[in-house]
Amino acid sequence: MATGVWRIVTALVAAAGLLGGCASYKPVSPAFHKVLDEPYRLDAGDKVRVTIFEQDGLTNTYAVDKSGYLAMPLVGAVPARGKTTKELEGELATAYRNGYLQQPDVSVEVEQYRPFFIMGEVATGGQYSYVPRMTVQNAIAVAGGFTPRGEQRSVDVTRQINGRIITGRVPITDPILPGDTIYVRERLF
Repeated sequence: MATGVWRIVTALVAAAGLLGGCASYKPVSPAFHKVLDEPYRLDAGDKVRVTIFEQDGLTNTYAVDKSGYLAMPLVGAVPARGKTTKELEGELATAYRNGYLQQPDVSVEVEQYRPFFIMGEVATGGQYSYVPRMTVQNAIAVAGGFTPRGEQRSVDVTRQINGRIITGRVPITDPILPGDTIYVRERLF
């Protein structure tokens, strides 16, 4: 009889431990998914193709540096961090209009997105190239798949939103963004 009571006590302690782990889980902030529907905002590591009509010497691919600027010929550093490509087109047109070109026709498109990062229970964690419309599952495949201990239903994704770093637990079908860090947890059983 003492063995039966001991089993019940052990089961209750284990259940309390599992529920305690669930109690620390917080739902994903609404801003976490809202950013997926907003226009893409540039940041360090992105490469953009700047085309200035009839200005072959200025048309080129430029990288957003660590400070968030593009180093442009003639006008120097132009702020790009946090801007959409349309907003950057306006900034560049204004910069070139101020003493360099009369009516600059500027076009900006993302040529290469900044990388995403993945770690935890994947075969090869690290930094990888982002591809538009990529999901967590795609990112895990790029990293060589799950290890035998990897939790395969959900992961923790950390992303920067409006200058704040937010982490959320999401299913592997969720989309990711450039610059996201994905952490694949170890499964409990």
